[in-house]
Amino acid sequence: MKIFTFDEACRPAMASVTARLRERPQWQAELRCGKTLGVLLYEGGFLAAFSGTLGGQTRQEGFVPPVFDLMQPGSWFLEEEAAISAINARLDVLGHPASEATEEECRLRCERKQRSRALQDWLFRQYRFLNARGEERALPDLVPLNLCQSGMGDCCAPKLLQEAYRRGLTPLAVAEWDAATGEFSPPCAGRCRPVLQFMLQGLDDVEPDPRLAESVRLIPLLRTVYEDECMLVVDKPSGLLSVPGKEFLPSVESVTGHTAVHRLDRDTSGLLLLAKNPADLSRLRSLFEGRRVEKHYVALLEREMPVGTECDIALPLCLDIFHRPRQTVSERYGKKALTHCRVVGNVNGHASVQLTPHTGRTHQLRVHCAHPEGLDNPILGDPLYGSSSGAASSPRLMLHACVLNIDGRRFFSPCLWA
Repeated sequence: MKIFTFDEACRPAMASVTARLRERPQWQAELRCGKTLGVLLYEGGFLAAFSGTLGGQTRQEGFVPPVFDLMQPGSWFLEEEAAISAINARLDVLGHPASEATEEECRLRCERKQRSRALQDWLFRQYRFLNARGEERALPDLVPLNLCQSGMGDCCAPKLLQEAYRRGLTPLAVAEWDAATGEFSPPCAGRCRPVLQFMLQGLDDVEPDPRLAESVRLIPLLRTVYEDECMLVVDKPSGLLSVPGKEFLPSVESVTGHTAVHRLDRDTSGLLLLAKNPADLSRLRSLFEGRRVEKHYVALLEREMPVGTECDIALPLCLDIFHRPRQTVSERYGKKALTHCRVVGNVNGHASVQLTPHTGRTHQLRVHCAHPEGLDNPILGDPLYGSSSGAASSPRLMLHACVLNIDGRRFFSPCLWA
């Protein structure tokens, strides 16, 4: 069954849903803003769904109901939401800034925080999902409560599968698409991946989630370089996350069960240090903060450079808020970032460089290589800072953490392309 890639068999059902929606002019502005629609095929028919709400409602004729209807009249959710809104209205009337808050305002803010948290936790527990085996799980059984996100279960695919199982139907294919463009879109990673991993259990011939399958494929490539009772040094393959992210993919932390002391970008390979307990995590992090850890990287750049070229790059970095997760150089807002660079050779038209970061800013080496005031030569295969031709010409980011010196102990990982 296809769900992560498009199945042509879904196209007639998609056309039927689109034609039906054209008859509702009051929804057109909302649909043009990028509302996601979905269909599920079964033997002899199809089900249709919309993400979230449509026309301000969780239910509309001709579409499957929500997994949990938080707008059901008389629900505790609406009652508690009204109570929290009343607290907000009272605080607006009182109107003092936090630094001048009265005793009543402090009490109201504390009550609002407690009620909002309790309401959110209660709401997560109301989402109970089915799978093809007839099993049922609440959202916190699938995702730790602290990682649950608003909207989990409100996308099209979970709603469609839930209704199919309720009716005893066997799904044959699922497709979601953008109502504004008509283009197919796979289920979202952050909200749907952990839910679908459960809901798809028991179905025959379900295609694998390609991002999840790639991460799982990389796990056996994770190599232990050193281990004792306090710490673990691993050689991370390119493509594997260092720490869990919002897409619920495997990471070095989730695989090893230990905590990363520092991080490598997902597409960077090489040495990563993990601590085995909180005390050693604090101790090892203090070594990084005290500049008692030395890291060396090797990289291939897009173009050749004169061998022997050596320089220090000091370009302050901060988040580019308009193009996340990119970082940008900013004298005003950036934090100090210092990198030592040395060109050691040229390989098939690409400069081979040794990079030593003296600070640990996000994407520091990638920006310092690519920026016109840095090396002005992006790392080969960099999709964020490189040229389109450079990114396309390499299967990965050609950046590798090869040396890690920790308080006098040296660990080494050979570079695969050297």
